[in-house]
Amino acid sequence: ICPGRGFPSTLTVCGMAAVWQQVLAVDDFEEDPRAQGARGHRRSVSRGSYQLQAQMNRAVYDERTPGALVPTSVAEASRAMAGDTTLSENYAFAGMHHIFDQHVDSAVPRLQFANDDKHLLACCSLDGTLSIMILSPSPPSVKVVLKGHAGPVTDFAWSLSNDVIVSTSKDGTLRIWNTEDGRCIREVRDPEASELLCCTFQPMNNNLTVVGNSKHLLQVVNISTGKKVKGGSSKLTGRVLSMSFDAPGRILWAGDDRGSVFSFLFDMATGKLTKAKRLVVSEGSPICSISARSWISREARDPSLLINACVNKLLLYRVVDNEGTLQLKRSFPIKHGSQPLHSIFCPLMSFRQGACVVTGSEDACVYFFDVERNTKAIVNKLQGHGGPVLDVSFNCDESLLASADSTGMVIIWRREQK
Repeated sequence: ICPGRGFPSTLTVCGMAAVWQQVLAVDDFEEDPRAQGARGHRRSVSRGSYQLQAQMNRAVYDERTPGALVPTSVAEASRAMAGDTTLSENYAFAGMHHIFDQHVDSAVPRLQFANDDKHLLACCSLDGTLSIMILSPSPPSVKVVLKGHAGPVTDFAWSLSNDVIVSTSKDGTLRIWNTEDGRCIREVRDPEASELLCCTFQPMNNNLTVVGNSKHLLQVVNISTGKKVKGGSSKLTGRVLSMSFDAPGRILWAGDDRGSVFSFLFDMATGKLTKAKRLVVSEGSPICSISARSWISREARDPSLLINACVNKLLLYRVVDNEGTLQLKRSFPIKHGSQPLHSIFCPLMSFRQGACVVTGSEDACVYFFDVERNTKAIVNKLQGHGGPVLDVSFNCDESLLASADSTGMVIIWRREQK
């Protein structure tokens, strides 16, 4: 990394086996010495290790519970379409494709690929700026830096057409940006001058954005006018840290710093929010991340919520009714006690047995879990960050994964070509 050569500095990575390690987990999470903070020489895994692990993983798939929603080995039609590969083989990575360090020394709390795009990526930083990066043509580069916030940028979201980004900041403003030239189109100040902590677009109407603030308030804002929507606000029990809509945009879940997740019914015609259900995940544990998905695989339509909640577990909930009631389905052990970690569902609908989620972790690793395995759920593990991994994002065809950490590093990982 060459910070002395001007801004922005990036590092193309070639032959980085010495600084990254991909582990196809053979043992349980607790048995991994690196998970306990051990350090040592990092080595890449040999092709023989991949093949051995693939055989072991195939054996594990026969241990699924009879009631599992993902199809068992009897579902040969789907297996034929997917090819005879396990999740571990499918989510094998060739290594680091690129490292961005323009935000070094300031945490990057959020990053996200543009919608239906393979090469356009954005991230926000506690240094008060956002970056839009383009990964092709090579070498990857920073396309534009969005400057204007007077405080740390806490969250952002791409519009459906990728022409606009909205961002929130501790400076108490919501900003709307032109993604082509980086120009700030509009600034919306919080009437109570509270810190704005999270935001998301209404998926069916991108004129509307929902914003969460430090004074426990959730509010719907019309970004075309900069005005709050009448009836589009509601109070939570704590600082609003995370939120996610279901795909149709009818249910919104929001999480606060006191351990509660609320569901709201969204009126499409008026933008009004109606509080529906509340779940206390863990009293006093911040709900850092919520991700909603209406399906797990093609043969297992199972509306689900993925939650990070500072309880040293990644939590998977089933959505059981049309008011957003949640029922815990499974949990996966990760190192998560205090940092604002985020997780995602893998974007592609799968014909394979099993389905994957990806999360950051405070042990500086990226973890892939099979949501249908009761034991040995780790599908893959990526190492290379120098601090807690705060967010992860797949591009639309899953050929590239991006991850960001507390030191300001953004790593682009390249999937193995099949």
